[in-house]
Amino acid sequence: MKNETSVQYFYLLPFSGETKAKPFIFTTFFLIYFVGVLVNSSIITAICMEVQLHKPMYLFICNLSIVDVFYTSVTIPKLLHILLSGDHIVSFSQCYTQWYFFSAVATAEGILLFIMAYDRYVAICIPLHYNQILNKRNCTLITFGIWVVAFLNSLLFIVTAVNMSSCHSNIIHQFFCDAKSLTKTTCTTTQLFFIVTSIEIFIFALTPFMCTIISYVKIFSVIFKMNSKENQTKSFSTCSSHITIITIYYGTGLMGYFIPPYSDVLDSVFIVVYATIIPMINPIVYSLQNSNVQSALVRLRRRTCFF
Repeated sequence: MKNETSVQYFYLLPFSGETKAKPFIFTTFFLIYFVGVLVNSSIITAICMEVQLHKPMYLFICNLSIVDVFYTSVTIPKLLHILLSGDHIVSFSQCYTQWYFFSAVATAEGILLFIMAYDRYVAICIPLHYNQILNKRNCTLITFGIWVVAFLNSLLFIVTAVNMSSCHSNIIHQFFCDAKSLTKTTCTTTQLFFIVTSIEIFIFALTPFMCTIISYVKIFSVIFKMNSKENQTKSFSTCSSHITIITIYYGTGLMGYFIPPYSDVLDSVFIVVYATIIPMINPIVYSLQNSNVQSALVRLRRRTCFF
């Protein structure tokens, strides 16, 4: 008979417990966190201050930056504390709280990336109805709905998992508490948890991804029918940054969560890219490929330097 216990704490063992490389790892993740928060905060501030950017596309970019700030803030500060103090113990409540917020922002980002694809679809395929479909009221409701759905979905997910008993080691070979790592420590999982997980993956991962693909298929079909090469280039440029982010986001997410890892090290690499690198490069991709965002950031820098 298996020894089922109620775990009171977990032991986070990131990067296979390497001790000699801790100063380098600490510095690397501190810089990732600092750059990510700084650039994302700059984009949020620039878009809020520029009246010309109070449009649906930039509202969604602003929300993506907010999601990315939460992404890194949920995971990296605790990792930095572990590396600095050497205290790898995380209480049960802390671990599941971290899982809750990470699940929420992951859900929000998946939905938001689809909404951004839909925004490009409306702008390119049915431009005459753009202001009617994505007016200020609808955009506000969409933004509010994304966050409500994300937090309620995460709550449902955690409630179905919190009563799972553990009979394996309480050591988590990851730099934060995520679903994949925590389920490895359990020996009994409820049928409800599997049902909720399957539904969640279908609704909040596969469905937004497929809808995004369908949106871009229709977008490209319209772009290729345009007679003017200038209009084609302009249309492609408005989509390029979003396509880049979607490719990196879903690519690393699929490799990290759905492809069985060959080792804990490989698993950690995919999750590090997914949870920390992508939130840092998202605003950089948008600022490099969107001239309006670039101009807003330059004006924000001038104002900051002036003051």
